[in-house]
Amino acid sequence: MRSTSARPSIASATIVAFVFALTLLSSCSKGAESPDASATAGTANPIVVLKTTEGEIEIELFADKAPASVANFLSYVDEGFYDGTVFHRVIKDFMVQGGGYDGARQKKPTREPIKNEGSNGLRNEVGTVAMARTSVPDSATSQFFVNTEHNAFLDHRDESPDGFGYAVFGKVVRGMEVVEKIEVAPTEDAGGGFRNLPKSPIVIESARRKP
Repeated sequence: MRSTSARPSIASATIVAFVFALTLLSSCSKGAESPDASATAGTANPIVVLKTTEGEIEIELFADKAPASVANFLSYVDEGFYDGTVFHRVIKDFMVQGGGYDGARQKKPTREPIKNEGSNGLRNEVGTVAMARTSVPDSATSQFFVNTEHNAFLDHRDESPDGFGYAVFGKVVRGMEVVEKIEVAPTEDAGGGFRNLPKSPIVIESARRKP
């Protein structure tokens, strides 16, 4: 597994481990809060419904603040890419990550990486959804994570590789209790870089735009 070059401002081994956990694998009750009240004011943002084995999660997408990330996410949604993928990394009091692997832990082929929109002013707060990536800022493809804590150390600080941060592009508007249930699922080190894999697969059965 490649480690990210983004370093938290708090030099704690636990937090550093959290940042490592956000990288994409190499080929091998908290209410949802708005990161920015102006992000949704007067707009009709797209909503995507994730139907999972633990329940439904609705995600509002900030197309005005993160157009490249939203367009990328919706392209995967519209082609049915996320159907049958799993939440492959779950860390309590941090985040839940999915969108890249099927139930057999096989990585799905993706499109080219997109530009990192971490400087869009949105913060990694509870309930927000951000793009997962490697240590390279512009390396995100299909994987995403939902923050289950205020993870300020993942926010954009500067334009350097270490400080660019993780791009928030949406937030959970319904089903945060489902995210919290996933967050506390028993996990195991399954090898091959899967250090925080739920023991019982948590599957995204479908991902669709809400009419």
